[in-house]
Amino acid sequence: MSAVVNDPAAEARLAEACRALGLEPDAQQRDTLLRYVAQMQRWNRTYNLTAIRDPGQMLVQHLFDSLSVVGPLRAHLGDGPARIYDVGSGGGLPGVVLAVMQPAWDITCIDAVEKKTAFVRQMSGALNAPNLHARHARIEQLEPGECDVVISRAFASLQDFAEWSGRHVRNGGTLVAMKGKVPDNELAMLADQGEWQVENIQTLTVPELDAQRCLIWMRRSQGTL
Repeated sequence: MSAVVNDPAAEARLAEACRALGLEPDAQQRDTLLRYVAQMQRWNRTYNLTAIRDPGQMLVQHLFDSLSVVGPLRAHLGDGPARIYDVGSGGGLPGVVLAVMQPAWDITCIDAVEKKTAFVRQMSGALNAPNLHARHARIEQLEPGECDVVISRAFASLQDFAEWSGRHVRNGGTLVAMKGKVPDNELAMLADQGEWQVENIQTLTVPELDAQRCLIWMRRSQGTL
């Protein structure tokens, strides 16, 4: 099926990445994550889920990149129940990874491309992840949700992300944007908008990836409930 399944080198790289990130997935979780990458590679041949074709690069740029946000989100939410929307999720990044790593979190991956949500829906069953869901829709067209966190990965500008997704965040909840280098221009535009303000910009280190990554945490400005 794929070079990452039953591949000791891939298993070792995943184990080392998890150690570097301070994560301790059990053997079943590690196997599930590698099966997810294998399925992504398999579906990619027909459905073009991602421009990255090499399974080794998928490990780094998709799996390890998504794993890098597990610790920060866990520190914010804890291990108990939480409701999360992953907006512009594509093939389930980071939503599928979050669902595997945190079974108590209820994760809904939302994307406007039907073949991508079909893949995520298939993964919910194939990976035995009943807490993983998929919605084929534009986020701005869905009825408001009551999420603890709405997260996006390379989805849109901060301003557009906040405008389209903010109404799905419960009072006291958080918008979280996964970005590369700190987007100064987007931060300035968000500040002009006024409704959402940046609470924290958190630097991420992704194992084996020589590129900048950060998490931008946003909350509603006071008086804009």
